[in-house]
Amino acid sequence: MAGEPAIAVHELTKVFARGRVRALDGLSFEAQQGTVLGVLGPNGAGKTTAVRILSTVLRPDGGRASILGLDVVARAAQVRRSIGLAGQYAAVDENLSGRQNLVMIGRLSHLSRRAARRRADELLEQFDLTAAAGRSLKTYSGGMRRRLDLAAALVAEPPVLFFDEPTTGLDPKTRQDMWAWTERLVAGGTTVLLTTQYLEEADRLADTVVVVDHGRVIAQGTPASLKADIGTTVLLVTLANADDAARAAAVVAPLGTHPPTVQGERVEMNVADGARAGSQAMRALDAAGLLVTGLVLREPSLDDVFLQLTGHRAETGPEPLDRPLHPVPPPEPQGVLGR
Repeated sequence: MAGEPAIAVHELTKVFARGRVRALDGLSFEAQQGTVLGVLGPNGAGKTTAVRILSTVLRPDGGRASILGLDVVARAAQVRRSIGLAGQYAAVDENLSGRQNLVMIGRLSHLSRRAARRRADELLEQFDLTAAAGRSLKTYSGGMRRRLDLAAALVAEPPVLFFDEPTTGLDPKTRQDMWAWTERLVAGGTTVLLTTQYLEEADRLADTVVVVDHGRVIAQGTPASLKADIGTTVLLVTLANADDAARAAAVVAPLGTHPPTVQGERVEMNVADGARAGSQAMRALDAAGLLVTGLVLREPSLDDVFLQLTGHRAETGPEPLDRPLHPVPPPEPQGVLGR
């Protein structure tokens, strides 16, 4: 239907541990066709749980979701024919070769044997895996396996793709390559939902970003609008050594909108008035007898947005697949799900 979002999520809830752990708590968002929706959030925020519901692996306990107008519960089989999923872990058989994996997925997607082989060869060439096509996956590097995982998600040329932290653990070149492949897919009309903890990934790829925490959306907008909305500047101070940086963090902390972070000899924090905070920081650090070797004021990044909204910087590492980390109170007598 013209104008209908490719992905629509309304008030999704999901609980585990007999209602004691709430993974999703009224999650709502939309992704328009031919765009990238970036879903950001800390570990345990519910990102992967949402993807598993949208890909029909899990059933929600409340709310509704649709893919291209198809309800993910009532029309699950049709939804599965419309989507591809590339996740944190390669969904391929390591006992088969790269080509055999892609052909098998093509056959499972109801392609003829000839069409499955042709599609496999196209994807192997596209992802620079032709030379390794006949080798067992046991001999593939991590980056090669991830490229094959992405190729597997594209065998049936689905109009909607879910990328669940697809570049976690990849080297910078392979990550850049995957970004370029994603941009080409979207230029061709594919819709992508991307969960990621790499803020520069969302900044580059996403048309719209939703920030999820404790199973609900706490902010959404374009990357540019989210950065503009926080209304702060980032102050970065470099000291002579790590010990001085730790002392400096305590000195400049009153100037920030959030507690400063320390990385080695660098102190970084968000400030409301960059010029004034910079001069105040220099005076305070000089009075404390600390030597400043560098001071920079810069515009905020998505990482700064994340810090402003969640109180900490983005974490790295895969999110638990179905073990959300935040507890909810014991259910009332009539039950959490029945309210």
